[in-house]
Amino acid sequence: MSKPRSLVLPPRTRAYPLPTPRGHFAVLDAEPLGSALGTALLIPGYTGSKEDFIGLLEPLTRAGYRAVAVDGRGQHESPGPRRVSGYTPRTLAEDAVAQATALGDGPVHVVGHSFGGLVARSAVRIAPHAFRSLTLLASGPGHVGPEQRAKIRLLRAALPVLPAPVVWAVTRWLDSRDPAYEPDTPDVAAFLRERWFNTRRAQLIATGRQLRTEPDRTEHIAALPVPLHIAYGDEETVWTIEELAALARDTDARHTVIAGAAHSPNVTHPELLATALTEFWLTTAPAEHTA
Repeated sequence: MSKPRSLVLPPRTRAYPLPTPRGHFAVLDAEPLGSALGTALLIPGYTGSKEDFIGLLEPLTRAGYRAVAVDGRGQHESPGPRRVSGYTPRTLAEDAVAQATALGDGPVHVVGHSFGGLVARSAVRIAPHAFRSLTLLASGPGHVGPEQRAKIRLLRAALPVLPAPVVWAVTRWLDSRDPAYEPDTPDVAAFLRERWFNTRRAQLIATGRQLRTEPDRTEHIAALPVPLHIAYGDEETVWTIEELAALARDTDARHTVIAGAAHSPNVTHPELLATALTEFWLTTAPAEHTA
């Protein structure tokens, strides 16, 4: 689970429900000073939300980009169905296409963090015209590693039968056993609890299953007709460093390894990540920075 270090929104950032033909999606929409060089759609991961990108918004707008972080359907402040069948991979991908289109800026750069990478790459596959580039951030070619699969299996088994407060308490206890665990400030702790109770159980069950069972999609990713960027920290634990490096190599993608970062460089190393993203974006369409 990504945990924002602060909930303070940077300047020129608005929180609002983005209307699309597929419903409204809660967003944080950060605008640069002056004309934007491009627009980025930021898709969060499993148990996450748009707030996971708060630290990244200001560095991106400072570099001249509009950055829009979104809650997917059933995540935190975006509504979603109560049935697991409402969260198929195709459904989530079509949502992302609708979000990109609703921003009104033409093709957008899409960044998918962890599970968000699975959504983003599927969205690009079904509607490549809506996207200028794809960045898979700490997001591997197939299912997550054994330790994460075990955690997700336990969570999926508990969600249908145990009261939400019990499941929440257990997940927090498991998080605290991580050697890298850091206590949360009171406001962040309150936010994490609110996000957990806001997120649909069906969303967690359905997306957790995909993370546990997703086959290796390297060939499909390599065939996507947009510029591709693989980025992750050198202390990544959800997927192995070796399989992420192989994904970058086998897809001929731009390859960024962020020193000292684990699974959420967007939280821990936003300045370094923003530099990597904007340098990549400038290579994808040189004419866009003449606006």
